[in-house]
Amino acid sequence: MKTKSTFAVIFYTRKSRSKTNQLSIYVRTTVNRKRSEISLKRNIFQKEWDSTKNRGKGNSERIRVLNAYLDQAYNKLLECHKELIGEGKIVTANAIKNRYLGEDDNSKTLKDLIAYHNENMVHVLKAGTMKNYYTTERYLNKFLQNKNKIDDIYLKQLNFRFITEFEHYLRIYKNKKKQPMLSNNGVMKHLERFKKMVNLAAKLEWISKNPFDQFQLKFEKFDRQYLTERELSIIENTQYKNDRLEKVKDCFVFSCYTGLSYVDLKELTIDQITRGIDNNHWIYTKREKTNEKVKVPLLPKALEIIKKYKQHQNQTCSKAVLPINSNQKTNKYLKEIAKSCGIHKNITFHVARHTFATTVMLSNGVPIETVSKLLGHTKLSTTQIYARVIESKISEDIQSLLKRMETKKEEQLLTAK
Repeated sequence: MKTKSTFAVIFYTRKSRSKTNQLSIYVRTTVNRKRSEISLKRNIFQKEWDSTKNRGKGNSERIRVLNAYLDQAYNKLLECHKELIGEGKIVTANAIKNRYLGEDDNSKTLKDLIAYHNENMVHVLKAGTMKNYYTTERYLNKFLQNKNKIDDIYLKQLNFRFITEFEHYLRIYKNKKKQPMLSNNGVMKHLERFKKMVNLAAKLEWISKNPFDQFQLKFEKFDRQYLTERELSIIENTQYKNDRLEKVKDCFVFSCYTGLSYVDLKELTIDQITRGIDNNHWIYTKREKTNEKVKVPLLPKALEIIKKYKQHQNQTCSKAVLPINSNQKTNKYLKEIAKSCGIHKNITFHVARHTFATTVMLSNGVPIETVSKLLGHTKLSTTQIYARVIESKISEDIQSLLKRMETKKEEQLLTAK
């Protein structure tokens, strides 16, 4: 036979260890004969405690404040008990205690979530990705302090309004020179990372409702820079007496013909250059960003650049295929190179990857599925962001279509005769 669950709350005292003639006040919750105790961090003189009513004796201001506090604690414990029942959770004395003290999942804060996410993802995500999450965390902390004048917020307080106000804060945020810091897509990237953390909270059941359900991220589409065949040829054929510019140019051109990102090229060693299935030289490596295996056949221009720096490898005893500077310096020198070649584009090292996909591969009839494999993408949709079909390729395809249509029409006429 089932018995009803029992629940009781009682206040009691113990002799204070630090203050003689005073008692420390505790509250005990009991559920089905199992107890949990909470120190209320309040003291009272022995003569002022009514052990029958479990309240302070007298009518002084100090006693009235104490009794009001005890009533408040009592009502809060009853509310915690009611909440747990309403949420369909197992009601125990410890569960009520944790809810009261704000130590259960229902009382998790935004900082708790961020700490949990970072602690669990630091060994899963790449260092560069984690750096971006730390930046988002700093913006959230600034928003809480500047906008709401608080250091933290309960997850259950997160709502659509909080997200939209955070979005507005990011859009108007300025640096010390009063310059806007973030573009629309920069704002969306921070909100995207925040959304991923909130989604984690939903999966952990730290929140009952995801405030991002009604919020839509709106990225602006824009054409990514790439070099045309003519521009690539100009850079290739420009020789620099300045050693640093010549090396950066060669690394950039090598990436234009292999599709390797900056970090993948930096980590590329001579051991990763081997003979492929066709007995030609191939690059066998893994993408640093996605850990995806990449196999790239070396085109003649890329092989030529490797041979150019063979002597450098022997002299330095380095296994690195090419001598490359830091990403920051490389991008700085690339701007010098573009200017000297009369190319009016904002060239960074990543432009080489776009150039490989568009100018070297797609415009020469290589299928997008093959390009996707060469770039080390896990999804074809990612490749479609990099690659676009340029006008000359469209023109060639249309001319080819017209020839086929003309041939088909002539065959039909011959058959009719």
